[in-house]
Amino acid sequence: MNFPKKRCVAMLLAGGQGSRLLVLTENTAKPAVPFGGKYRIIDFPLSNCVNSGIDTVGILTQYQPLELNEYIGNGQPWGLNRSHGGVSVLPPYAKSKKSEWYKGTANAIYQNIPFIERYDPENVLILSGDHIYRMDYARMLRYHEEHDSDVTIAVRKVPMEEASRFGIMNTNPDGSIYEFEEKPKQPKSNNASMGIYIFKWSILRKFLVEDEENPDSDNDFGKNVIPAILNAGHKMMAYDFEGYWKDVGTISSLWEANMETLGLNPAFNLYGDGTAQIYARNYALPASYIDTKSKNVNCLIAEGCEVYGDITHSVISTGCKIGRNAMIEDSVIMPNVVIEDGVIIRNAIIGEDCKVCSGAVIGGSFREGEKRQISVVGKNHVIAANQVVKPGEVI
Repeated sequence: MNFPKKRCVAMLLAGGQGSRLLVLTENTAKPAVPFGGKYRIIDFPLSNCVNSGIDTVGILTQYQPLELNEYIGNGQPWGLNRSHGGVSVLPPYAKSKKSEWYKGTANAIYQNIPFIERYDPENVLILSGDHIYRMDYARMLRYHEEHDSDVTIAVRKVPMEEASRFGIMNTNPDGSIYEFEEKPKQPKSNNASMGIYIFKWSILRKFLVEDEENPDSDNDFGKNVIPAILNAGHKMMAYDFEGYWKDVGTISSLWEANMETLGLNPAFNLYGDGTAQIYARNYALPASYIDTKSKNVNCLIAEGCEVYGDITHSVISTGCKIGRNAMIEDSVIMPNVVIEDGVIIRNAIIGEDCKVCSGAVIGGSFREGEKRQISVVGKNHVIAANQVVKPGEVI
């Protein structure tokens, strides 16, 4: 079948195991982890694509794909249910010669060259499925085309003292990249790669094939493909991004990003500016009920909840029930959690479909100057009546 030629298609890498999220990703792919009360992490890059006019998205899944596949469905919540383009879930599959898992980020794209070539695109946008941010990819694409760049990499400034944790792009005054350093001990700049790339498809295809033929390659964009393209003398530009962006691949960063949605002037405003809406699958739950004796300060409470207890500086996701005399502070409660009467939860993340029985205590207070310890309860767990989960403990 012949498909209309595309200016740009997006390939969203959503197959990571997310081991640093511990029990939250035991049975769930990282991009499917709940965030912000009613969203999943993957909603953010998908919504960015829709808001940027990119209507063809391949989602590469691998680890624990069932829940993610069901959530994405035909792409209708994001306006990506199209006959030509739209969203396509691309797991590893059995081939005539051999069957193999995705060996790395570059290999994942290599294995899906036939999908990309259906659309004969000028450019390919590579995205990660585990970042929280709003970004207009159309502006980045215009920048890429105006500079006739072979590769454009989104970068953001980070504190110099943290630069050694990132892939660093060293640039000329015109923004062209002359050197890439992977987690340098003594970084020359603070231009950190965001893992968001636009490639000319003709260039990317050539280097994907060469990378696959190299038995010593890790088949990774940052380690192998991007340095190879740069060393071959191709034009590579840095695209500066100044908005909110967070990799939520750890417990602490996931907790922080949720907390940064709170307040009158949150670091990350889920309400946006009216033009960059975040789309999600809507389960049509009723409005939340807040009891007259409940006291709630600086919190997000999603739909479908019943709240009888007190909530301070916390995110309460869809379909939760908070019992009488319960107290929740500085915590993230994921969807469909039942918290019975008299429960105290501080500095914690409670996974989906958990039940916390009456009188249980999870986590503890935080004092300035101390390292915050986040207690975590994994999906579907039951915390017994009067059970104590210590600060930083993972269940």
